[in-house]
Amino acid sequence: MNWQAVSFDWNQVRGFLATAEAGSLSAAAKALGQTQPTLGRQVSALEQDLGVTLFDRVGRSLVLTEAGRDLLVHVREMGEAASRVSLVASGQSQSVAGLVRISASDLVAARLLPPVLERLREEAPGVTVEIIASNAISDLMRREADIAIRHVRPHQPDLVARKCRSTSAQLFASTRYLDRRGRPRTAAELADHDFIGFSTAVDRMVAELNARDVPVAAANFRCIADSTVVGFELLQRGLGIALIFKDFVVDVPGMEPVLPEIAPFPVEVWLVTHREIHTSRRIRLVYDVLAEAFS
Repeated sequence: MNWQAVSFDWNQVRGFLATAEAGSLSAAAKALGQTQPTLGRQVSALEQDLGVTLFDRVGRSLVLTEAGRDLLVHVREMGEAASRVSLVASGQSQSVAGLVRISASDLVAARLLPPVLERLREEAPGVTVEIIASNAISDLMRREADIAIRHVRPHQPDLVARKCRSTSAQLFASTRYLDRRGRPRTAAELADHDFIGFSTAVDRMVAELNARDVPVAAANFRCIADSTVVGFELLQRGLGIALIFKDFVVDVPGMEPVLPEIAPFPVEVWLVTHREIHTSRRIRLVYDVLAEAFS
């Protein structure tokens, strides 16, 4: 095959096909789940790459030119072939079966994983997922898990890691707590408030808050838990202020940010697996679904 002769992008061709069948950019954009300007740029780019005019603009409608009608015959064949490829790929993914173990912190496992697993169940019903909810880092080298969701980048050469996103942690409290204790207006006022901490991180949290001119000490942490799920429940019950990922509270009623002008605490989300098992079809499928969801 002469690859040098292929001078167009499939996304542009798909945009042309959808526009030709829908009769307008707006209708085609809706069908493809894109914005109208994006689709318009794709069609224009295809016209430029091919050196032909594919549509005449008649009012708000688009009418195929002779070149457009000629091209449409071949593009429809490409669209049908692409649909067959998708169906074959879908059938293969449905045949993937077996166990995949995912390790994550308990709050990530409780709040972020369930909707992802719902999607995975639809795409690969033969996959069984075991969730290892632990705030300790699973040893992937010893196969304690197949995939790990971590907040630090691994450095072992035999591990494959992908950074999915950057988020942040901020101070939050329940409306119940703030109504009872008052809403602090300055960082200095936080010295008189109760905090919720986690057993392995209180000293580090104190140091991070002090670095942002928040005058708290270990004595401010009146509730300490070794589980972030328990800590989150304590937060909702109004037992203090907690430093927590904003992702976890964005859709929880009755939660308020505390002094959001304080510089947020950056947090990264990494997906990690072992290089040898990254080529396993079922593990790769789960890995890709997680990567898309967390991105």
